[in-house]
Amino acid sequence: MLISNMEVVPGKKIVQHLGLVQGSTVRAKHAGRDIMAGLKNIFGGELKGYTELLHDSREEAMERLQQQAQALGANAVINVRFSTSSIAAGASEIFVYGTAVVVEDR
Repeated sequence: MLISNMEVVPGKKIVQHLGLVQGSTVRAKHAGRDIMAGLKNIFGGELKGYTELLHDSREEAMERLQQQAQALGANAVINVRFSTSSIAAGASEIFVYGTAVVVEDR
């Protein structure tokens, strides 16, 4: 499946528009990671626990987006965007959305 943040894909022609597809996940922070993040705020440096959490969340949201697109018969999702929001104290959502299309070579 072709995934792109562009509105058009060079060398491809959009032959069918299948509509909006999306994927999301809501994850809570691990208490241990919060403690380590608090210490990192004092000394500085990358918050690896949060980096890993966000990476895993993006992967899961993308997988759900692709599953929805495949169910519609798409072979590409274009104009893909990510969004994050705080759902509750200590829990955040990663939301990804785009347009499912069928493309073919020009």
